[in-house]
Amino acid sequence: VQLQASGGGVVQAGDSLRLSCAVSGRTASNNAMGWFRQSPGKEREFVAGISWRGSRTNYADSVKGRFTISRDNAKNTVSLQMNNLKPEDSAVYYCAVGLRPYSDSDTGSYRYWGRGTQVTVSS
Repeated sequence: VQLQASGGGVVQAGDSLRLSCAVSGRTASNNAMGWFRQSPGKEREFVAGISWRGSRTNYADSVKGRFTISRDNAKNTVSLQMNNLKPEDSAVYYCAVGLRPYSDSDTGSYRYWGRGTQVTVSS
């Protein structure tokens, strides 16, 4: 199973980015999917999760109202729309496939991980 994240880049505070993650090797349509991020010297942290049908989403408090997670099971992809970006959003962003149909914020609840895409937000 491979997860390929894309869409990262260097932007200014207040800008938007859309991250995408394509899953290959197996279908992820029966599993939750999530986005995490990690910045230097910090632990990997949960950003957003989405249930297997996309009916339930959950977000870290720090991104609520600014980020939106979505998925397309026909294409085996998950996306993260990030608006009003802040310098503290700078990190490597990882997508992941969950062990169960519904997502949570625990990294241990996710089985497959992508390599990550860098997001840098300048002030």
